[in-house]
Amino acid sequence: MTDSIPFPRTIRSFVLRAGRITSAQQQALDTLWPRYGIDPKDAALDFDALFGRKAPVILEIGFGNGESLATMAEQNSSHDFLGVEVHRPGVGHLLQLIHARQLKNVRLICRDAVEVLVENISDVSLAGINLFFPDPWPKKRHHKRRIVQPDFIELMARKLKPGGLFHFATDWQDYMEHVMTVMTGSKSFTKVVTDEALPRPATKFQRRGQKLGHGVWDLVYRKIL
Repeated sequence: MTDSIPFPRTIRSFVLRAGRITSAQQQALDTLWPRYGIDPKDAALDFDALFGRKAPVILEIGFGNGESLATMAEQNSSHDFLGVEVHRPGVGHLLQLIHARQLKNVRLICRDAVEVLVENISDVSLAGINLFFPDPWPKKRHHKRRIVQPDFIELMARKLKPGGLFHFATDWQDYMEHVMTVMTGSKSFTKVVTDEALPRPATKFQRRGQKLGHGVWDLVYRKIL
């Protein structure tokens, strides 16, 4: 059963830009999307039917070019992964990786992740939610655009199974501090050591930040039973 409580959202955490799609990415979108992509509209997903088995499902929000998600899925074949991304070039690139590596445990949605959580994910159904290097919206006047806010945290809590993990990573110290503050205010989660989550491969945005001299912070929280 999906969440019947509307998510009180007025500001999106992303700006949808028309990025350049390569011919290979477009071909992947044309030929591979029917196999690995999902257009759920407002229907709740049946994970067992979707993946053809019963396994823990990890939702990744904003997977970028998909390299990290593909590697994580390849290294953790006992888990199923649902990737959500609004930028079509990244979706096309991940479709190429899925096909090249013959991954059977990845499905994709090209849609706003908050809408997916509200309309397509049943309550108490996810083993984990990964949010790696989201847009930090560094200017103070834009902090309201950051996806991690109290209402979003409680939305995740409704979708995670008891003991499910929220894994957050950023290369902006200010965003890390913001997330720690928001999570400390939640009665639904407790902070745990990073090693309790599945190992996180380095991402394109992480490498870019490190070249600029940024630090990298990982935070992991467990939904309280």
